[in-house]
Amino acid sequence: MTPAPGSGFEARPHALYLAAGASRRFGGDKLRQPVGGRPLAAHAAAVIAEAIALGTLGGGVLIVPGGAAAIDLQLDSFGMDIVTSPDPARGFSASLRLGLVALERTRAGAALVALADQPLLRLEIIDRLVRHWRATGRSVRPRYGDAPGIPGHPVLLDRSAWRLVEQVEGDGGLGSILKRQRELIEEIDVPGDNPDVDTPDDLRRLEERP
Repeated sequence: MTPAPGSGFEARPHALYLAAGASRRFGGDKLRQPVGGRPLAAHAAAVIAEAIALGTLGGGVLIVPGGAAAIDLQLDSFGMDIVTSPDPARGFSASLRLGLVALERTRAGAALVALADQPLLRLEIIDRLVRHWRATGRSVRPRYGDAPGIPGHPVLLDRSAWRLVEQVEGDGGLGSILKRQRELIEEIDVPGDNPDVDTPDDLRRLEERP
């Protein structure tokens, strides 16, 4: 099931890549931290850029803080439209709204909401989510086999569900809302995991992984 003929929407999602967090729990700008020779934020962005190049995604919007952040994070060459968040301290919800407003101007039938502090994002997961959405028309998120109790990202949000973002405040994500309204999103089982890097210990564990 793809977007209905005449709806005017693409049967390809666009990415919404959130890289404007305040990094409070980390104690500093974690997205610039080097991982494997690149800033942390550049890893998942490269995977999204590959999905765009392959045609799995139709485009993308990148939310960054003000200044030269996109260049600093090595995100200026990934082909997404860059949107600057005027006040990252307003939290995750402000970035989410800002990105969806930008995507409202596109023909995207859905938004793949991806987080810059999850550098282990895999192309195969994006592909699975997109194929499920195209078959069902439903919003969908992964349930990782190595972390089944943790709500998985990225979240593929059908355009009909973008209104939910109006209920998100501060650093709250979509998780609490989707948990209360389970009928709005499906979960699919996928292997592995996709951990957040929220603290210096998280970064250390990431660097110790094989």
